[in-house]
Amino acid sequence: MLSFFRRVSNSKIGTWIMAIVVLAIMAGFALGNLSNFGSGTMGFGMGANTLAKVGGEQVTDQDMAEAMQRHLEQARQQQPNADYSTIMGDFETILDELIDSKTLVAFAEKFHFPLSKRLVDAEIAQIPATKGPGGQFSEQAYQAFLQQQRLTDAQVRQVLASGLLERYLLTPVAANARVSVGMATPYASMLLESREGEATAIPLGAFTAGLKPTDADLQQYYNANRNRYMVPEQRALRIAVIGPDQVNAAASDQEIAAYYNAHKADYAASETRDVSQAVVQNQAVASAIAAKARAGAAVAAAAGSNAAVTSLKDQSQTAYASVVGPKAAAAVFGAASGSVVGPVQTTFGWAVVKVDAVKAQGGKSLDQARSDIAAKITADKRKNAVEDIVDKLQDLVDGGSNFTEAAAHEKLQVTTTPLIIADGTSRADPKFKLPPELAPALKTGFELAPNDPPEIVTLPDNKGYAMVSPGQVVPAAPAPLATVHDQVANDWTNAKAMDRARTVAAQIEAKVEHGTPLSQAIKESGLPLPPVQPLSARRIQIATAQGPVPPVLKMLFSLGQGKSRMFADPQGRGYFIVVVDKIVPGNAMLQPALIGQMQNQLQQGLSEDYAHQFLSAIRNEVGVKRNEDAIQAMKSRLLSSGG
Repeated sequence: MLSFFRRVSNSKIGTWIMAIVVLAIMAGFALGNLSNFGSGTMGFGMGANTLAKVGGEQVTDQDMAEAMQRHLEQARQQQPNADYSTIMGDFETILDELIDSKTLVAFAEKFHFPLSKRLVDAEIAQIPATKGPGGQFSEQAYQAFLQQQRLTDAQVRQVLASGLLERYLLTPVAANARVSVGMATPYASMLLESREGEATAIPLGAFTAGLKPTDADLQQYYNANRNRYMVPEQRALRIAVIGPDQVNAAASDQEIAAYYNAHKADYAASETRDVSQAVVQNQAVASAIAAKARAGAAVAAAAGSNAAVTSLKDQSQTAYASVVGPKAAAAVFGAASGSVVGPVQTTFGWAVVKVDAVKAQGGKSLDQARSDIAAKITADKRKNAVEDIVDKLQDLVDGGSNFTEAAAHEKLQVTTTPLIIADGTSRADPKFKLPPELAPALKTGFELAPNDPPEIVTLPDNKGYAMVSPGQVVPAAPAPLATVHDQVANDWTNAKAMDRARTVAAQIEAKVEHGTPLSQAIKESGLPLPPVQPLSARRIQIATAQGPVPPVLKMLFSLGQGKSRMFADPQGRGYFIVVVDKIVPGNAMLQPALIGQMQNQLQQGLSEDYAHQFLSAIRNEVGVKRNEDAIQAMKSRLLSSGG
């Protein structure tokens, strides 16, 4: 709701942006960053690898490359074909975040505000991924976390230190902002404002007739819009799977017999019993209870109210011995079903026990257990064989062997995919799709540089491992015109139709501006356009909408009374024309609860303003210089690499 007021009132308040760098490593630890402030001046005298200088700190192209790579990995979780061109719109935002991070560090250093190692250690210990099974910090888990996130300990500490400085420097400034009722009331009244008007669409489809591009038209349009037809980077991956199916291992008769002999207790016959027992402290009383039980009375009835009576089900001798002691358990398990045992002395007194049921579970002979034992031994041998191969492969790779040499040494079958994109599909062969179980190999295969050594990844569901290396790498580039001919022709047609629609829409809107009713102006166009639609809404409906707000309603609340506006459909389907006929102001004094809600929301925004202004002042204090030449070169390198 507040963001809506920010737009309509043209506030200069910036946007609170969640730091992408922190999102990549914090695993649930929320840490907001502030960005989009003044960019300072061009950085003369800085090295070609320095994008910005903040006091004594620098933002290097390596810092930016790592941040953009992490952002690209996040984008690919939602859009597998994403490359650097997809996320280039976030470049300045990420750079500003890095600059703000360095700004806080430089300010703290200038005014001697150190952060102890112990304080940063405590923050690391709060990251969920660094905790071991017992919930405490684990160095092994931390190292695995660093490897998974492709970060160093120094990088993690740098980000956490920046977050701590933000907490200690910005939070006190932003806290406890106050907004008066008088300030909140006009904003709340705006929410209750209602408007009426009308709108019409100038659809693209009304202007496509007769548009037939020539080959020259298509070539010219293609040349002017080559980036629209970019094909993501394609790679032919070499994959060698190392799994149970790739090794020969079987249990021998000797191994099966040895396993059976070592685990005889697991295959021996077993027996459990259901018993009823009464325990008293006097042997004579126990004897009387036993006599009644042997005469046919139930143990509970024979015991009376002064005995502890229990009924135990499915008791093994070992489990029962833990209750009554070994001697008493031996007596009970030596008796027949239905027998009364006792009195026998136990840890708790004299017991009378009736054996209610005896349940025998037959064991397995060697021949009966052979198939199960063979399957287990075979699985274990295959697993060990696979692990041995993986260890040897890793030693070979660490020793400098390339993919072909390592695979040949271990006699592994190698599969080379056709050229595929990052989602595992092939443009040349629409039927090809890399199997889902090889997803880890696909991900790693697109992360490796062409000259990187191969990597061994773990496959899901105990499928084993895969060694992967990129073979042929085709950088991202526009698709040849011949392969996208129909798409280019359609785009050319739509572009020409949009030009026609714009001309007609401008003519209609001009007439409306001079007093012609919208419906009459449409009729005078002589075209089969959709009829005029009435509009009516309150601003609060837009401010509280759960989904996207129709563009015509946004425009209805952006114009003055009696004004009209032509604008393009955000989805490229043509143009809209909106006319505002009537504006009825709202009165929040009739809804005091709404004023209270607005106070709370404005206070949150005011807190952000305070933090922004303070961080802007810190920038001015420490000095921020941008190296625009290096920044533009960095952008060009990322775009040319494709990602």
